[in-house]
This record gives sequence, structure tokens and C-alpha cells, in this order.
Amino acid sequence: MGAGAQFSAKAPAGPVVQTPHVRAELLAHAPQGVAPGATVWLGLKITHQPEWHTYWKNAGDSGLPTELRWTLPPGLAAGDVDWPTPRKIPIGNLANYGYEDTVLLPVPMTVAADFSAGPAAVPVKLSASWLVCRKECIPEEGEFSLQLPAQGSTASHGGEFDAALAARPAALPQARTRIEIADGGAALKLHVEGLPDGARGKTLDAYPEEGEVIRNGAIAGRDWTGAWDGAAWTATLPVAEQRGASPAAMAWVLALDGADRASAAAAGQPVAWRVEAPVSGAWPALAAPAAVSPALQAALAQNAAAAPAPVAAAPGATFAAALLGALLGGLLLNLMPCVFPVLAIKVLGFTRAAGDRRGHRLAALAYTAGVVLSLLALGGAMLALRAAGAQLGWGFQLQSPAVVAALAALFTLIGLNLAGLFELRMLAPASAASAQLKHPVANDFLSGVLAVLVASPCTAPFMGASLGLAIGLPAAQALLLFAVLGFGLALPYLLAGFVPAVARRLPKPGPWMETLRRFLAFPMFATVAWLVWVLGQQSGIDGAAALLALLVAGSAVVWALTLRGRARWGFGAVLAAAFAALALGLGPNVVREAPAATLSSAATAWEPWSAERAARLQAEGRPVFVDFTAAWCITCQYNKKTTLADAGVLGDFAQRNVALLRADWTRRDPAITAALAALGRSGVPVYVLQAPGRPPVVMSEILSADEVRRALANL
Repeated sequence: MGAGAQFSAKAPAGPVVQTPHVRAELLAHAPQGVAPGATVWLGLKITHQPEWHTYWKNAGDSGLPTELRWTLPPGLAAGDVDWPTPRKIPIGNLANYGYEDTVLLPVPMTVAADFSAGPAAVPVKLSASWLVCRKECIPEEGEFSLQLPAQGSTASHGGEFDAALAARPAALPQARTRIEIADGGAALKLHVEGLPDGARGKTLDAYPEEGEVIRNGAIAGRDWTGAWDGAAWTATLPVAEQRGASPAAMAWVLALDGADRASAAAAGQPVAWRVEAPVSGAWPALAAPAAVSPALQAALAQNAAAAPAPVAAAPGATFAAALLGALLGGLLLNLMPCVFPVLAIKVLGFTRAAGDRRGHRLAALAYTAGVVLSLLALGGAMLALRAAGAQLGWGFQLQSPAVVAALAALFTLIGLNLAGLFELRMLAPASAASAQLKHPVANDFLSGVLAVLVASPCTAPFMGASLGLAIGLPAAQALLLFAVLGFGLALPYLLAGFVPAVARRLPKPGPWMETLRRFLAFPMFATVAWLVWVLGQQSGIDGAAALLALLVAGSAVVWALTLRGRARWGFGAVLAAAFAALALGLGPNVVREAPAATLSSAATAWEPWSAERAARLQAEGRPVFVDFTAAWCITCQYNKKTTLADAGVLGDFAQRNVALLRADWTRRDPAITAALAALGRSGVPVYVLQAPGRPPVVMSEILSADEVRRALANL
């Protein structure tokens, strides 16, 4: 566990506290009201951001359990947290016990027999503190308050409390349990008889309620095994090398593993059982136990030393390097295939206005303004949303099927215009058409906006590290990086407008210009084909087919509007009605989220990425190569079809037993966003080689076979 910046939730007291990592809410369940002799359930519900977790009462190798401190009126007494069954969270060779996703920590409140609140509401206050961790650990706290009605019931959260209480380890008062010290104190032997039929024959995990006794990171099947002998379950568990306690008795939670736990929970059956017994045998001597684990102590020490002041500015040299990287990255974005048609159209406009030096300069400035302001808007939106807790990264606009569909419609319209199907004056009112002719600067500005929308999703070489740094910088420095990136993207066209030598090299106007204009329709339609393919990755084949049908119907409407006389209104009305009916019927297919594709291990060496899968593989001692990719990232697709499909490279991976994981970011995925942020990146492509016990190796955006082989050789 590493350390992160300290955060303390100091929102005004209420039922909900929101931090960048969790949403914590105080819930109540009092079906009989706050009546004398009744039991009222209160609980802290914690909803974690993806990949973040909080801890069980035995946190494992690093962590601290969530603490609840109640302020109650006389006559109410709080019991202990009725901890739900945790999960084992492997962290390299270590392991923690805790909760991901959403957990409710229920606490029973006993109402005294002589309690009387009268007609007034019963005030309840909670001061809670928790440690939330991913790769870094952040201590947080919150103040909560509720007003419980004294005379009525509070049962709106009954289902959540029922689920939390059902997730508790079931008591086994009739179980016969033995715990023996074995191998000179190097292991504990656990022997349990009397487990219910629902547990017999199943794979069980063993979680000790006493910390600092066993080696939590021990892997089942390799470091320890559990076996059934008829109705008895036995296991030999390794003791921690730096044991911190010598308990005379121990309590254990025996939990179903994996799919067995999920199926039992779905059926409303117990998922875990609690057993307790004295420990027989003599513990070897040990040093005095530490208050917290060394790993956590180091994390908390760094947190305490971290200043809670605003984000620090980057050092001068680092920031200068980031600015240079942003400039070069913006220049290289011009090589993206989607940008070529936009640039070609602008150059065609230059040629049409040959000799108009003032017009060239205005066009270049307008295009540059469109590019820079669009990148500032995108960057500012991403920074603001991430500061509010949203998990976003560079290129987030193309993670939305609606945006992809809108861009496909726009490029179809541009392609039809270039092909000569219509001119603006045919479709728009005369005032709009004349304004378009009188103010071509607006067209140049919008061309810059369009270039950003289609070029920005991928990170070009030199650009990834700069964007990753920008996310953690103060707003002024971050926005300056985005502005320099935009300047780099606009620089070739800016030079063409202000450097006479470039303008003189442009060909003279002639009939070839109309031919080139019509030819440019095909790159536009190719871009539409790419966008339809991207949408197919997000919404499935039905979504892609629906979008194609809508594009065809919309094109027919545009064609009808180019006709003259009654035919225009007759065909236009019929086709517009047909388009509206198609949009109502097929529109939901375009924006719906299709199930993620499952990669077949028989057909490919790659498997889907997850943080849990990567951690498990590294715990087994295997290196992991992760391809962070997206369908809308053309650089990603190029690398996937070249270097990552090279038989020699794949053979090198196999020879070194490297697991290949693919993190598909085509749709918004907070877990992938968080993993990219941990690597100092905010966009794709990113290629990283992770080996157990070593820092990750992040490779360049344009991946070469030689670079991969050099990284593998260092293993």
C-alpha cells in the first residue's frame, strides 16, 4: 500500500457524506418505531468508487477497520457492528480483508424499557472514520445525523438491512472445532465438524478475526489447502513470519468461495459460518505487537506529512518538458487519418482564395481559435468532472454512443455536401446561406472544432505523459497544457496562413478543385464507416445497423430537400415522417449499452483485464502485459494489427510466461480510468509490463516490436 493525499470529509452533518472515493450514508430501520424495549437498526452504507475498498474488523496486512462513534439520547445503547462477511483482497504477496462496491455496516440499538421520547423526534448522531485504499490509502471521516420519528416506523431501508444481516457469518453453536499449533509454531491446523450441508464439499476460505497471526497472503492450493473428510473440514494455514499476537483462543469465518458464494447469496442461503475454539499447543516467543502494520504505518506517516493545501504546481523543468510534449503531441495528431479530410478541405479553401493573404491569415487564426478553444473546453470539462468525483479520461466524448452517432451524422452530411448532392443555399434559408458566404471565418472556426472532436480521443507520442501530468496540476497550468496541445494541432495550418512560401507552393485554382472536392467525400464516408464500427463495439450489431438505417433515411431527407416545386415538399414530408418513425423505433438501439464482448482464449492469447485478475496473476509470480485500448483510438488499432499481432512478439510473451490482458475503454469504465490514472495517464493507448516486485514499465504510444523485446529481456 502506498500513501495518497490526506482527505477529511468535513461536510455539514447530515445523512450523506460524499468524498472523491466513497459515498457514505447513515441509514435506519425501525419497523416498530423507537418503542421501549425495541431494537432499532442503524448502519453506515458505504458505496466505493471502482477499485477502492474499506476494511473488515480484521483488516489483514494493511488497513484499519471502519470506526463508528455514536451520540445517542439517554435510553438508547449502541451495540457492536454486525460485520458482513468480507472478501479477501490480494495486494501482491499480501492480502487484506474488506469490502468493495457497496457495503452496509449494521449496528443494533437497544431501546430501554423506560425510554420515552414523547412526540419529538429522536436525534441520532454518528462520527465515523474509515481508511479507503486502492494503491494508495486515504483516511477519511464524516459527521452524520438523523431524526428518527418517535411514534412511527422507519422501514424504507428494510431490504438493505435484511441483505446485510443475511451476509453475516452464521453462528454454529453445535460445531466442534479444534485449533492446534503445528510445525513448531509455523502453522495452525484447523479442524471443524458440524458445518451445514450447504457448505459440505465446497471450497472454503478461512478469515481469522484475530489480526497478525496467519500469513494473510497465502494462496489456497499452493501455500495452504482445505480438505473434506466426510463431514469434517480441515486446513493447515501458515503462520505469519512476523506474528504479532499469541491468542489463547481464535474465532474464524469460513466463507464460500467464488461462484459458490454468489449462488448461495442469490438463493438467500448463508455464505459463511463463524467458529471459535481455544488454541492448543505452545506459541513460540514473539516481540511486542505493533499497533498497526508496518506497511500501514508508512502510509499513514506519509499522509500526515502531506500538506492538505491545494495541488502543487509542477517544477519548472518538469512543466517545460510537459509543454514540449504537448506541442509535439499536437503536431503528431495531424497524422491521424480522421484529420486528413478536414485539413484537405481547408487547404482546398486556401487554393480557392489564392492571393488573398488577408483571407489566409484570418482563416488560419479562426481555425487555430477553434482548435485551441475546443481543447480548452474539453480539458476544462474533464478536470471539472474529475474534481467532482467522475471517472473520466481523455477521449471521454467518444465513450458516449450518442456522441458517436451524432458525429457519424455530421460526417455523412459533410460527405454529401462534398459529393455535390446539395449546397447550403439549397437547404438553409437565404439569410443563413448569405451569412455563410459573407463570414467564412465561422466555417474555419467550426473546422477547428471538428478536427478536435475526431483527433483528440487518442494520445499521440509525447502526449500521454503530458496529459497524465495535467490531471494533477493546478487548473491554470493544466489548461495551459491543453492550449499548447491545441496550438501544436493547428500549427501546420497556421504556418500555411502566415508563411508566404507555403502559400506560393499551393497549386493554382482550376477545374481540378471540383474533382478534388468530390474525391474528399470518400474519406468522409470512410470516417463514417469507422464511427459506425466504433458504435458497434459500444451498442452491438443491432446498434450499428440502426445507425446505418438512420443515416440512409436521413440522407434521403436531405436529397428530397434539394428537389424543386411540389416534389420537394411531397417527397420531403413522406421521407421526414419515415425518418421520424425510424428514429423512434431504432433510436434506443443506437444508444443502448451492449454486453461487453467475451474474448475466447481458444481464439486469442488475450483475455479481458480486471484489477483483480492482474493482481492474482502477479501473486502467482507471472508478469502481466496490459493493452489499454479503445475502438475509437486509431493508434490503438494500428498497434493491435501490427506489433501486438506479430507472431515473434507473441512467441516472446509465451516463452516468458507473460499473461496478456486487454483493457477495453471503448465504453466508459471507471476501473480502467482509475488504472490509467495510477500510471500517470489519462488516455489510450497505454502499454504496460508489470512484473512481481518491480515497478511497471510504461511503453510508448506507437509500439514497436523492438521496444517490447527490450522490456521482456529485462525480466
